[in-house]
Amino acid sequence: MWFKREQKNRRLHRNHVLDVKLRSDQVRANRLRMALIIFMLVAGPFFGFYLLWKAGEVALDRLVYQNGDFAIQQVDVQTDGYIAPEQLRRWAGVKPGQNLFKLDLAEVKRNLEMQSLIASVSVERVLPHILKIRVSERYPIAQVNVVGKDATGAITVTVFQLDAQGMVMPLLDPRLSTMPVGQTNAPLPIIAGVNPYQLQLNHRVELPQVQAALMLLSNFEHSPMAGLVDLRRVDVSVTGVLVATTAQGSEITFSLENLDQQLARWRLIYDLGVRQQKTIAAVDLAVANNVPVRWMMTSGAPEPQPRPSTPARTRRRHV
Repeated sequence: MWFKREQKNRRLHRNHVLDVKLRSDQVRANRLRMALIIFMLVAGPFFGFYLLWKAGEVALDRLVYQNGDFAIQQVDVQTDGYIAPEQLRRWAGVKPGQNLFKLDLAEVKRNLEMQSLIASVSVERVLPHILKIRVSERYPIAQVNVVGKDATGAITVTVFQLDAQGMVMPLLDPRLSTMPVGQTNAPLPIIAGVNPYQLQLNHRVELPQVQAALMLLSNFEHSPMAGLVDLRRVDVSVTGVLVATTAQGSEITFSLENLDQQLARWRLIYDLGVRQQKTIAAVDLAVANNVPVRWMMTSGAPEPQPRPSTPARTRRRHV
């Protein structure tokens, strides 16, 4: 009797376990089904967007980036200086037949602006097959002559040019210029006393003495002395002053500040000498009061030398 009751209880326990296990499987299946539905609701739109994006990418590649109708047929180059357009095209690194849309305009701009002779560049696409490049060149106003030796021991002179901001540039190869050969790399006023190690192509010379010398040369062109004398040399080796030499044999000392005022005072002293038939041998404009002047008689002064042939300052455009 006890044995039968025990067998009955075992069957009930087994049925109960099976029933619990069945309900647990159903709950797990429902949870899995619900999780799958939620995943599809969340991931479905992203997957759809991904498919649309890939399809658009393929279509864009075939219709635009590989479309021969957008192949570059003309590189329209204009510059405000004298570098030959063909050379600018070579520096730009653009080849006919490249896809106009696939071309990296920033890279073209960077290729050109890496050249120290170029100040700024703008690049523009003109559909369907023209690339427009506009170049602004640096204009040199002075030069620095560096004396050295070549491999054979012979003395050599390397000429660097500086623009008004002090950017160091090489001489322009006459073969790359549209300027007449006689005007290419015409002599400029010399800045003397510069440490050669301060001269690096495509870098500015930040030395205050050099910056002041460049400002003096720039201001001189619009000063009362312009056209009366020629500045040939500015020595920056003496701390705190600039010593300028003219083609007429005068030596003018400037302080680094108030250059316009000093140029105006120079004109007053120059006019005084003209009235007295004298020429300035030396004058120290760095002195504020009682400016020391040394004169030489006009008859004994060197004959004024003609200004060297220099390129016109008016920029020209080349296509």
